[in-house]
Formats: sequence, C-alpha cells, structure tokens
Amino acid sequence: MQEDPLPVLDAFTTKKKPMYPVGDGLRMYLKQYNREFDLPVSYSRLLEWVEAMPLYGPDGEDTLWRTVIYRPEIWRRLNKQLTIIYAMLKTEGDTSFIDHLYVDRVDYCTFGNSNPFRIRVVNSYNDNQDYYYIKKSDASRIYGLELEHLLSPNRMHYFVSEDILVEEHVVGIPGDAFIDQWMNVPHINKIRLAKELVKFNERCFFRLLGDMRAYNFVVDVTPDFEDVQIRIRAMDFDQQSYSGRLKFYLPQFFKDNNALVEFTGEQLNLQTAKQYQKEEQSVIFRRIKLAETRVRRILHCMCEDRISTEEKIHELREGMAEYHKNKRFLKCERMGHIVQTSLDLIEDRVMRHRKQMETTFEDDI
Repeated sequence: MQEDPLPVLDAFTTKKKPMYPVGDGLRMYLKQYNREFDLPVSYSRLLEWVEAMPLYGPDGEDTLWRTVIYRPEIWRRLNKQLTIIYAMLKTEGDTSFIDHLYVDRVDYCTFGNSNPFRIRVVNSYNDNQDYYYIKKSDASRIYGLELEHLLSPNRMHYFVSEDILVEEHVVGIPGDAFIDQWMNVPHINKIRLAKELVKFNERCFFRLLGDMRAYNFVVDVTPDFEDVQIRIRAMDFDQQSYSGRLKFYLPQFFKDNNALVEFTGEQLNLQTAKQYQKEEQSVIFRRIKLAETRVRRILHCMCEDRISTEEKIHELREGMAEYHKNKRFLKCERMGHIVQTSLDLIEDRVMRHRKQMETTFEDDI
C-alpha cells in the first residue's frame, strides 16, 4: 500500500485520551441536522447499578464487558426509558411498537475511553435481539462519527444529549475474528478483500481517523448475485484527529493488522494498489460535493474546537507536510485545519486531472 514502510505500531502504544466537551458551534450543528435530543435517562443514572458480573464469550474468554444489575425499582424505570431511546434511534421516536420490546441486558465496559453501556433490546414476539450503545459525550468522537457519515459509504445513526452519546450498533465480523476465522474461507473473494483493505486504509488516512487496529473495525460480508461483496467499517471513533503520529492514521502499520497487510501484498501489485487509492480519493471528492455545505460546516466547527494538544498538532502537521511534500500543512493551528488541508489535496488532484482531460479532448477535436 505504500513503498516506504514505517515502524509497526504494537497494541499498547496508545494512552487514554481526554474527553473533549461539545462546543457551541458543534452543538448548533448537531441541532440543525437533528443529531441532538432530550433523553429520558442520564449517564449518571446508568451508573447506579448494585452488582456487576463478568461477561464471557462462547469460548469462555473474558469479553472485558460486565453485565450490570439494578435495584428492581430503578430497573422498572430504566427498562422503559431505554426502550424509548431505542425507538428514538430506530423510528424517530415512534413508540407505538415498544410494548412488545424489552431490555434484556445492560453491559458496561471499562476498557477504552468512553466507558460505554451496551443495551440489548429483545422483541418478545420473535426473540430477535438488537443492540445500541450509550457513551459519555465526547467532541472528537462525534466528529469521527459525522465524518464517517459524510465521507464514507456508511451511514451512521447516532444522537447526543447533554452528557450522552447514543450510537447504533455497527453490524459486521470484528476484524480480529475475521483474521482468525474468515480470511482464508474459500468463498471470500481475495482480490475484493485486498481492494477494500486499500480503500479503507485510504479513507482513514485522509480524514485522520486513528487507531484502526483489528478490534476497532468490522468486516461486512454480503453475498452478491455472482460473488461476495466486502466492506470494512470503522466501529470506534475515539481517536479522530487526536494523535500526533502520522502512521497512527494508517491501519496498515498496526501489528494487529499484519496478516491483512501481508495478504494484500500477495494479492495486489503496487500499481493496482495505487489505482484503488485514487479511486477512493475520487469517491471521497464526490461525497464532499454532494453534501458540500454540510461538510464545510462540520469542518469549520472542527477548526474552531480544540480536540488535541498543541504538541500533537505540531507533530502531525510536520509529518503531513513531509509525507505530502506540501508546506500548507505547516500553517495549520488545529486538527480541523489539518483534516481540511488533507481533503483539499484530494480536490486539487481531481480538479487538476479534470483540466488535463478537458485539454486532451480539445486537442483531439
């Protein structure tokens, strides 16, 4: 995917980042685009459990989640309130169907920055299960979700309240499980998988979504009429534009992803990988143009907010300037400016090639 390798990142190079408050500009943006609602429950109320039990996976491994138990009088209220939030997430608040839904389980995780609660909702008619998450509100995570919604092929369903971020569950095979159990399954089209890995790497880099090691993304495998389509989706947006290390935004450099990188190198030559990189950049350009006002608005909010430290901003802008051989990055004062400049490079490239193509057509005529 890249000619000059950088040092591989191991699984323990990331310290916990601070939570950043939602600023006035971002708050107005969220209200304008229907991302902010009053909720019937607070994050602090969810912390009022009386007991917690380890949650183990099917093979007996500790999942790092804890199933929490509340007093009966608190649970009766919570069950209804959490079901209402599910209706807000799925049907824009239509509660006409929630009588046959109930919250089967609430899990809590201390691993990671957001200390999320995972809510399991069950349909009593058919026992179908669904999940959503309640997390501490954090501006950088919200920017990550919104940029994913606008610049990737994936739509993100989430909303915020005062101290809460509610996120829909991202469906797919966790990246680490895919590496262990699915990567060499015969019906998986190897070329399509390698192509999607290159495109995912490119999406993360240009919008500066960091920490995409294997357990922070999922693989969505969809049968098609002739073959199987594959899409890689980020599911953790905590490290949106926070780290100062350039390679932190390139999934190919995480030790956890080594098997995928080696697999891609075996399937694609350098020229084909570069072709897929350009394809993804062009698609990002089209997405920006389709929602240009909204994209510019969220980037403006991001440029106004401080979501990283001065030291990290300076380190990253210097790294980006050197990588792209472009001094424009050295003028960036906020992480939002760096993302904006990165995306501007895509527009510059596309417009330059369009102009060259038009000139060629004129010459042919």
